[in-house]
Amino acid sequence: MKILFTFPGQGTQRPGMLQQLPGSEMEQARAVLGDEADTLDSPEALHHTRAVQLALLIAGVAWGREMQRRDVEPDIVSGLSIGAYPAAVVAGALDFADALKLVALRGDLMEQAYPYGYGLTAIMGLTLSQVEALLEGSGAYIANLNAETQIVIAGSDEVMAEVARRALDKGASKAHRLAVSVPSHCALLAEPAQKLVAAFNNVTLSRPRCAYLSGSTGRVLWQPEKIADDLAMNMARTVRWQEAVIAANEREARLAIEMPPGGVLTCLTRQAAWEGESLSLERSGVEVAVHLAKRLRAQR
Repeated sequence: MKILFTFPGQGTQRPGMLQQLPGSEMEQARAVLGDEADTLDSPEALHHTRAVQLALLIAGVAWGREMQRRDVEPDIVSGLSIGAYPAAVVAGALDFADALKLVALRGDLMEQAYPYGYGLTAIMGLTLSQVEALLEGSGAYIANLNAETQIVIAGSDEVMAEVARRALDKGASKAHRLAVSVPSHCALLAEPAQKLVAAFNNVTLSRPRCAYLSGSTGRVLWQPEKIADDLAMNMARTVRWQEAVIAANEREARLAIEMPPGGVLTCLTRQAAWEGESLSLERSGVEVAVHLAKRLRAQR
């Protein structure tokens, strides 16, 4: 039985999320980013994609390493969208300083491509085929397959609002505009993704110490070059979170611990035929997570 660390994506951020982090990750971030690091989680900064993504990276690495310091090592790591970066750092595949520089660039590229008027909308209560039918000819795209009946679309605000209206008319239980200001995980970001690929050519990745499970393909990657491609291109690839959770379950992961902030992935994991326990570190607390992890280890 194995332990899975999960790392959330955009939409889970909140002001103050970097206050009182464990470890020295904030000091390391300051060494790379300068004074910007101290304002990343301000309400004003979190209106910008760059700040949101950097804040999620720093928080994910800090809490993932805190669990490691408490002798809880993951067997598998997986992140949703930007969450893939802290997952790669905690797995030892990507240096934290390199991750900070790459994520800063990632956020800039995405925001510069679509500075306003675009984003993501979650549709709940409809299947993929039903949502695909609503998207025909609309100019919107499938972005995330989070659960069987939780699908995220990407596009312009006007188009997404119209698709959301039609989805509710077709019986969707909810259509919710997410706190994401760019049309992630679709062809609209193909060009920025290629620029990030070029930046990765100047970075050396390592073979991870544990299984790196791609949230874009639902497959475990061990080769550094494949992990680099996964990280660089995931902004333009559909998120297949349900498939990733199923893959972790098939690899006998029985405890999923979601790094702060929030608990979105914990809820999604439970919806994907998960056979073990799933908890949000922020909501359950470090001590509970450590206790469950050590109990699981004793059963191996």
